[in-house]
Amino acid sequence: GGRGGAKYYKQGARFAKWRAVLHIKDVLGATPSPVAIIENANTLARYASICQQNGLVPIVEPEVLMDGDFSIEVAAAATERVIAACYKALSDHHVMLEGTLLKPNMVRSGSDAAVQANSKEIALATVRVLQHTVPCAVPGITFLSGGMSEEEASLSLSEINNAPGPRPWSLTFSYGRALQQSCLKAWKGVDANIPAAQAVLLARAQANSLANLGKYSGGAGGEGANASTFVKGYVY
Repeated sequence: GGRGGAKYYKQGARFAKWRAVLHIKDVLGATPSPVAIIENANTLARYASICQQNGLVPIVEPEVLMDGDFSIEVAAAATERVIAACYKALSDHHVMLEGTLLKPNMVRSGSDAAVQANSKEIALATVRVLQHTVPCAVPGITFLSGGMSEEEASLSLSEINNAPGPRPWSLTFSYGRALQQSCLKAWKGVDANIPAAQAVLLARAQANSLANLGKYSGGAGGEGANASTFVKGYVY
């Protein structure tokens, strides 16, 4: 609530994040349900409004999970409905879009789908959904990695920054697993491994920095970077 926002601002916070999770449970477009979409959109918009009243930048995170057996086309339709509802709600709640960030999922094939879209297809589908739904007043879109391997997350982001058509927002990364997994494996909680872990983290960060510019062509982190970071029904 408002009191919490003021307290966090006083403690030095300038950004806040709220993650809303939506599921695709069919291939006919029945899920996420209209009730789930509208309830989550309104909650995100109310949170964003409270943040701005207290001087915080709200990071709005509607994550459509890519868990299940469905095509990239099904994922695109679901993600478009979700993001469209979010911006309607943000408008209804009088949120100033220039003072917000969006943290969405990339549009991908479901984790169990027999045919997996490549990074170029992911980029095209993702950018089209954003072009259909996100106003140009929004300054930045910071993608979550959502269980992609580190390499897949970097390559897809680079392709996104080369996708056709207008891209009026900064298209960048806010990765958890896809920035940390190899680093944590290198570290193992052992002090002696800290320099090696830092080097791994730096290599991954540099890969994503290049991807942000549309200039990453792959190879950072070697084989380990291709390991999946997928966790079914991921929560944190």
